[in-house]
Amino acid sequence: MIRLDSIGKQNGRQIVFIEASATLLKGEKIGLVGPNGAGKTTLFRLITGQEPPDEGQVSVDRGITIGYFSQDVGEAAGRSVLAEVMDGAGPVSEVAAELAELETAMADPERMDEMDAIIERYGEVQARFLDLDGYSLEGRASEVLAGLGFSQEMIAGDVGALSGGWKMRVALARILLMRPDVMLLDEPSNHLDIESLIWLESFLKGYDGALMMTSHDRAFMNRIVNKIVEIDAGALTSYSGDYEFYAAQRVLADKQQQAQFERQQAMLAKEIAFIERFKARASHAAQVQSRVKKLEKIDRVEPPRRRQTVAFEFQPAPRSGEDVASLRGVDKSYGARTIYDGLDFAIRRRERWCVMGVNGAGKSTLLKLITGTTEPDAGTVNVGGSVKLGYFAQHAMELLDPDRTVFEALEDAFPQAAQGSLRSLAGCFGFSGDDVEKKCRVLSGGEKARLVMAKMLYDPPNFLVLDEPTNHLDIGTKEMLIEALSSYEGTMLFVSHDRHFLAALSNRVLELTPEGVHQYGGGYTEYVARTGQEAPGLRD
Repeated sequence: MIRLDSIGKQNGRQIVFIEASATLLKGEKIGLVGPNGAGKTTLFRLITGQEPPDEGQVSVDRGITIGYFSQDVGEAAGRSVLAEVMDGAGPVSEVAAELAELETAMADPERMDEMDAIIERYGEVQARFLDLDGYSLEGRASEVLAGLGFSQEMIAGDVGALSGGWKMRVALARILLMRPDVMLLDEPSNHLDIESLIWLESFLKGYDGALMMTSHDRAFMNRIVNKIVEIDAGALTSYSGDYEFYAAQRVLADKQQQAQFERQQAMLAKEIAFIERFKARASHAAQVQSRVKKLEKIDRVEPPRRRQTVAFEFQPAPRSGEDVASLRGVDKSYGARTIYDGLDFAIRRRERWCVMGVNGAGKSTLLKLITGTTEPDAGTVNVGGSVKLGYFAQHAMELLDPDRTVFEALEDAFPQAAQGSLRSLAGCFGFSGDDVEKKCRVLSGGEKARLVMAKMLYDPPNFLVLDEPTNHLDIGTKEMLIEALSSYEGTMLFVSHDRHFLAALSNRVLELTPEGVHQYGGGYTEYVARTGQEAPGLRD
């Protein structure tokens, strides 16, 4: 369906692709992977024709419809969410618009002399509308929007009143309703809660077209794709299989390439030593010349190009007492809406609680109550006397000084730390080379989140409270964070929609439902096994 043949592409001084080739065939579901800045979005723009390649050719089969979802969502206002989504449904929305115009024309007394032609055309258009299953369009649009977490009130509301994250969901819903022959999805899992993620996962597994997507959610990608295309150093490499298979193959390929490189380096060192030793002796001139020519003809093996995630040894957290935090008889309401009514909950040392619940269940409110950033209406919240608390929340990113660089922000927080240690910390959280000189004001949301996390974990507290800590983190940084927190000996309370993160780190689950609060011993994996569902409130 889509072929990229020996494409070359350069953005300014950066070479993005060098003689890169790949194909997307009917029914394939491809996960596009590679380090940040490798060219994933550029590849999508090449396929959609938004940018031409400098060399090579991008071929798309005639008649193929492509739906492209990107993170660059424009402003939309003045229409309901439902109307905005239905407008993106491809040919059926155009037919629906003509049908509406013809219905208006049939009711216009000034057009009576055209009525026979209007009625004839209406019959043709209505038949086409039926063929496209147009009368179910509104129902299908509502179903997609509900799956992505929209309430009936939001579906009927003005799209212009939505936040950026919800507008992303509207843009995604347009593509899903369109059901094109090919979907190109750039980070569709961003801004989605776990219930919407699981719904989208099911939708894409049942989608019979071709799919190419990027995602920082390892579990999400792993359950959908059947092929991986990796962008690395300008090349495109294909792997048949899911993400787990790719990850295993990549480790194996790196080991083999490293072994080949080391063998060749040893051989080259031996040959060069011979040449250096005997180049001045006339008796060995022929042998020396022969070996020089041999070295000139050898294809040099490169070491593995893959960027390694920087490992960082975090300091041990100070020990807290056994009773870390407790809530007794806590009530909390916002206006007429009751969030908690008589909540009792206790956290003990080294417990790692993940908080599960649908949107509006009170997950973030619970974290705010425990950290003291909001007060209960009734009841008591107590934190142990020897508890040193660290709270990661989205508002923490707003507290960064916009005029300080990344490195200066770390120096300000830890004036006694060695520069090498702080540079290692920065690299661990994705700030390498000149990135540490970026001013905080120009950082993306994801970069700000990484900087706040780095500041919090360098001198770790013994009680970590984390509200969606993995938002915007790429797979490599998430793996580093999971590894660091796996050896963390303090206590944790966290909210996350990343199932890999939940399964790796939790040993307790607090489930918030309209019927009440449920506590489960064992982590997220045991919760799924016990309840038969991956999140509370999932639709059957």
